[in-house]
This record gives sequence, structure tokens and C-alpha cells, in this order.
Amino acid sequence: MLPPFDIAAASVIGREHVRAGRNNQDALSVRAEGGVLAAVVADGCGSGAHSEVGAQLGARCVAEAALDVLKGGTPVEDAGFLEAVRARVLKFLTTLTAQLGSSLVGEHLLFTIVGAVITPERTLVFSAGDGLWVLNGAVHPLGPFPNNAPPYLAYGLLSPGAVPLERQALVATEEVMALMLGTDGAADLAKLSEARVPERDEPVGPLSQYWTDARYFQNPDALRRRLALLGRESVRADFTAHRLVRTPGLLADDTTLIVLRRRMGRA
Repeated sequence: MLPPFDIAAASVIGREHVRAGRNNQDALSVRAEGGVLAAVVADGCGSGAHSEVGAQLGARCVAEAALDVLKGGTPVEDAGFLEAVRARVLKFLTTLTAQLGSSLVGEHLLFTIVGAVITPERTLVFSAGDGLWVLNGAVHPLGPFPNNAPPYLAYGLLSPGAVPLERQALVATEEVMALMLGTDGAADLAKLSEARVPERDEPVGPLSQYWTDARYFQNPDALRRRLALLGRESVRADFTAHRLVRTPGLLADDTTLIVLRRRMGRA
């Protein structure tokens, strides 16, 4: 039986990546098995030529590694749990670089991580690098880091032990009412509550809407549509001035969210 949470998840490309002709370098993964749920968001390094590859691999690999470590008998509260997850991920990445070359690290494999593992008894939140997590309404930004250079998990391929997975919270699952995981674009989203939605005369609204508004859990595409609306450039005609007025989208960076909300009436 899975933990009693509804889930909304989405990822959209940021304004600056559209302008530069880049792909969305964020990724997300949600995996569930044996009554345990693992959720991870990842953000590829902006200077990497193909960092979206690492983000996709990283999000999935971290989520699956967490489930594997649990199946191996190490509980999330164990002091060695996150190091065991990290070791599994680095072993996988080492296999890739052995086959495809060490240049793969800088070009493809640099990504940040914000993740959670939810068992029936305990919920663990962890990270490597920047981003955002929110537990029961309390917002916790991660970063920024000096020179906009967060630590990347794959640095462990170059220097063993360089970047650990860090525990951010360990709480009883029964105490979790809402949990959000986000990339650093979500940290920017948190600052936009008073901004106006492009093409609409309404405020963006608080970050809390993403775990309090039922529409994001009732329609699996609602969260993506909302983020896409916030990130879309607005173009309108000014007939008096005989010109087009362009208003840039609000989301400069790729933005990825996983939101979990306890189902009403469920313990």
C-alpha cells in the first residue's frame, strides 16, 4: 500500500533557455514500490553542453537507488542510508564514463538533486546542490552558492567523497501534510506572488497554492499548464501606437516541482 498522498508534478523550460535555444535541463522522477515512494527533482548544470541528459539520468537513478537501498534492509533513518544511495548512483555513472569517456562528466553529468523518500513510518528529505523544499508550509531554499556554482553529485567521480547527499529533514510520515520539492527555478517562483500573470489581470499568488488548490491534484496536467502560463511570453497589439507589446515570461530558469498532499481523511 502506497503512502496516502496525492501527487502533482511538472517541469517547464525557462525563458532564458528558450532564448538561447537550449533544452529544458531539469528533470523529475517519482517511483513507488512496496509501500515506499521516492521523489526526486534534478537540475543540469547550465554550462554543460548536454546537462539535460545528466538531469534525466540523475533523477531516475537517485530515486531507484533509494528504493534499492531500502529493499537491501537499510532504513531511511540509518546514518549510512544516503551514503549508500550516493554510492549506487556514482557506481552507475562510473560505468557510463568508463564506456564513453571522462569528458562525459562535464558535458553531460553535472546535476543538482532535491529528493524525498516516504515510507509508512518516516519521511526523509535530502539534497545535493541548490533548489527548494517545503514541508507543511515551511519554505526552505537551498543556495544560492558562490559564483552560481552549486556542488554536483558527479564531482564524486573526480574526487571521492567530494559531494555528499545531505539530510535536510527526517520526520514521522504521519506528521507530513504537504511536501514540495523544487529546482532552483522554484525558488524564483516563490518570489513572484505579487507579480501579474502574463495576459491576465491577476497576481501569480503564493507558493502555497500548489499544495492547497485541489485542481493541481484533480487534473494531472493542471500544474504543468499553470507553470507554462507563467513562463510564456505575452504579445498584445497596441493599436494606438501601431505596435506589438511583448511582456517576457516570469520564469527565467527551468522550473520543476513535485508536490505531495495528504489525502483528506487518511492517516
